[in-house]
Amino acid sequence: MITSESIKLSALTGRIQQALNDAFAAQTYWVVADVTNHSYYAQKGYHYFDLVEKDSASSAIVAKVAAVAWGNGAVRIREFEVVTGQPFKNDIHVLVKVSVSYHQVHGLQISLLDIDTNFTVGMLEQQKQQTLVRLQTECADFIRKAGDHYITRNNQLQFREVIQRIAVITSGNSAGFQDFRHTLEHNRFGYTFQTDTYFTVVQGESKAELVQQKLIDIYNSGIAYDAVVIIRGGGAQTDFLLFDTFLLGRAVAKFPIPVITGIGHQKNETITDMMAHSPTKTPTKAAELIIAHNKSFEDAVLEMRQRIIIRSQQLFSTHYQALSALNAAVINQTRNIISIQKEVLHHYHHTVLHDSQSLLVKHQRELMTVSGEILSTPRILVAGKRNDLTNLIANIRAFNRLYTQNRRGQLAHYETLFKLVSPDNILRRGFAIVYQDGKIINNAGTVSPGSNISVQLHDATLTAAVTGKTTHDERGTDI
Repeated sequence: MITSESIKLSALTGRIQQALNDAFAAQTYWVVADVTNHSYYAQKGYHYFDLVEKDSASSAIVAKVAAVAWGNGAVRIREFEVVTGQPFKNDIHVLVKVSVSYHQVHGLQISLLDIDTNFTVGMLEQQKQQTLVRLQTECADFIRKAGDHYITRNNQLQFREVIQRIAVITSGNSAGFQDFRHTLEHNRFGYTFQTDTYFTVVQGESKAELVQQKLIDIYNSGIAYDAVVIIRGGGAQTDFLLFDTFLLGRAVAKFPIPVITGIGHQKNETITDMMAHSPTKTPTKAAELIIAHNKSFEDAVLEMRQRIIIRSQQLFSTHYQALSALNAAVINQTRNIISIQKEVLHHYHHTVLHDSQSLLVKHQRELMTVSGEILSTPRILVAGKRNDLTNLIANIRAFNRLYTQNRRGQLAHYETLFKLVSPDNILRRGFAIVYQDGKIINNAGTVSPGSNISVQLHDATLTAAVTGKTTHDERGTDI
């Protein structure tokens, strides 16, 4: 049974409202918190969101309150977005000025009155500076600071004389990449480029590993790229947090190919920009830098060509003058030599004519003497040779008769001798010719008892068989 007196809900909420108004009326507080559950109604310009505080160790929520921003608070949020380039959205860490109120229908309400832009920018800058210190500490072999600038292995590389083959790291739907390619392809100097695209996500701090992997892919491709260009088409300040990561800063600083950045930010310089070879503000500027680099090479070549032409003209002029002087000297010297040699030749001409006449007269006399000797000497020689020939003929005739008689006597002797030793005469004297196997034999070496032989006599040929064989020396037939 209810013993206390009851009241209406409106009375209770009215008392709560009165108590809170008495406690928080005309008071404001600067609160550090994270934004969650944000929603924005553009038609009215209202922001609805929660402010939460998380435990630093476990990230568990330790406090949460609903908040709104309209009117002047919405204006201050818009100014915050313009100054920082950071949209007011979930998961950003902010310092906001709020007031506390209570509505009998809507309950407890925190109203955003102002937002500190310096706090958010300062937090990002603090993180950035911490990352830079870590890079200098852990990567001292290829990153060091000199004044306000960082010297890295990458920004100490030299561009090749001409940049033509380019690896581009960008997102697949990047408008910045389209601007970059359009600028390269439509350059007014007619330069041509070969670009290989390595598409990946280039937004979000957690995506730094993907961009690093694309750098690894470029290195492992084995292609001799002239430069690597990292492109992003612009965005809010926090959209560039990927390029302020330790992972990507280290990868770019030690990369062995010059890296050009064109990630679309106009205000702040990212860590990746500081580590890269050539940072630019936009993709278009990156393309213009490449074109300008090639143009400087072309200008240097044209300038060298002009210097060569001028120097060639100077050398030609100098040597032409020297050649002209030498030509004149050669002509004058030639004329002098010809004149001198002409006089010498004229002298030799007279000398030859005079000496020739003298020689001709002398040799004519000698020739007449020799001619007379030649005419008389052959007659004497011919007469002597005729006498010798007559004597020789007489001797030949006499000796020929004697020689013929001697030879005739020798022939008669040999004729008689041949008749005596002819086979017919020998057979008539009682000798015989023995044949074995159709061949004449002159010894019994091949004949044995039982052999068949043929014996040719003067008037017949006898066929016989050997019944015995007695050997003897030749002494029995010696004469």
